[in-house]
Amino acid sequence: MHNQSDKRANIVGGLRHGIKQFRTGWADGPAYITQCPIQPGQSYVYNFTVSGQRGTLLWHAHILWLRATLHGAIVILPKLPYPFPKPHQEVEELLIILSEWWKSDVEDVINEALIFGTPPNVSDAHTINGLPGPRSSCLQGGLNLAVKPGRTYLLRIINAALNEELFFKIGGHKLTVVEVDATYVKPFETDTIFIAPGQTTNALLTTHRPTGRYLISVSPFMDSTIIDVDNTTATATLNYAGTLTSSSTILTDPPPRNATSIAAKFTKSLRSLNSLKYPCKVPLLVNHSLLFTISIGLNSCPTCTNGFRVAADINNVSFIMPKVSLLNAHFFNIGGIFTDDFPGNPTISYNYTGTQPRNLGTMTGTRLYRVEYDSTVQIVLQGTRMIAAENHPMHLHGFNFFVVGRGLGNFDPNKDPNRFNLVDPVERNTIAVPSGGWVAIRFRANNPGIWFLHCHLEVHTSWGLKMAFVVDDGKGPNQSLLPPPIDLPKC
Repeated sequence: MHNQSDKRANIVGGLRHGIKQFRTGWADGPAYITQCPIQPGQSYVYNFTVSGQRGTLLWHAHILWLRATLHGAIVILPKLPYPFPKPHQEVEELLIILSEWWKSDVEDVINEALIFGTPPNVSDAHTINGLPGPRSSCLQGGLNLAVKPGRTYLLRIINAALNEELFFKIGGHKLTVVEVDATYVKPFETDTIFIAPGQTTNALLTTHRPTGRYLISVSPFMDSTIIDVDNTTATATLNYAGTLTSSSTILTDPPPRNATSIAAKFTKSLRSLNSLKYPCKVPLLVNHSLLFTISIGLNSCPTCTNGFRVAADINNVSFIMPKVSLLNAHFFNIGGIFTDDFPGNPTISYNYTGTQPRNLGTMTGTRLYRVEYDSTVQIVLQGTRMIAAENHPMHLHGFNFFVVGRGLGNFDPNKDPNRFNLVDPVERNTIAVPSGGWVAIRFRANNPGIWFLHCHLEVHTSWGLKMAFVVDDGKGPNQSLLPPPIDLPKC
């Protein structure tokens, strides 16, 4: 989907991941958060305005595991010229969507896991634009990207995978990263892109190599030794015009799956452009300072295989999905659907990345955190070693945020804020919390409504690693949630 900034957009089906949805939370998409699901045989028109955004985002289904196959790209064309150098008059574009593929129905995969209380089966292949490539044992063939020598191409790369953070490489070529999550960054060169589910990355590719075929590889990242992942590598081919059919493909070695240093180097290289045209408006004062621990737990389940069910939580709260839309309940003041007492800090402090408590159980509830319109929020997302330490790509709906700090171990509120980057922190909507570490983000709550925060590893969302913010209406004429559309689905 292509759309000009500040134009109206009408799309039937799916969530607009990363679209800020100013005052139009009814078009945000997540089931039972901002709408009831679209029932079979029914339709719903998502009507919203794209304002002040440009770049690459994605849309996908936002109920159960349907986004495994129901996803696509959103390309918002800029009104102004690109703020990065182009050696040619016209920059050509290549859209690349990374995903996962199962031999089984994905709904059967997660439903079986939830019944027995165990982790679900991992995918059978990774894909590039729907194709796993000839290295896969599942299917033959792969994507062929045709390019011309001596040109610069803009690659729009989207990770639509359910449960895998991924590495992206092209044999013999460097890539210049210029944008992430539809926000410009200071350009930097790399041979490996690290991209988590829900994230997008735009990079310039210059076809300066000799005429030939060059392997494209997509492989998983996982730095936990006890968590299973799909360890297959998807492949495609970058094919220069004029290449002889007898030419061999120039290969590339994917990083080791536990290449933490490569993932960390890429993440640390991201900085906002922070120019006169694209300033970095990071909040300097904070009204709500929150610490959210992110954990995997175990809850008692007599009917499950091992007598317990795997759970996931924020501040030891596993989120329970309501039976009606939270946004409906908020707008129409329907009681008994949710409470606004989500804990802003862990109820019990402990050594989050060290020795863990013996009790691995979680609390449950449909608990939200309420903030005033235009207040500023800082969240320290703290990873833990409950069950196992691993990366968690956390996605916030309704806003972009600034990544002002990150580190390994436990966040130190006395020392770590002194090292925050408040000048040019990267701005995005999805951030990977490092294994055994923390990330600090800031945003201004200037969008009234109900806004979902959740792990973009779908398995963790299924286990309860999610919560939501209530942003109250402001007092100005354009500071309140608009009424729902007449065709809003009903529960």
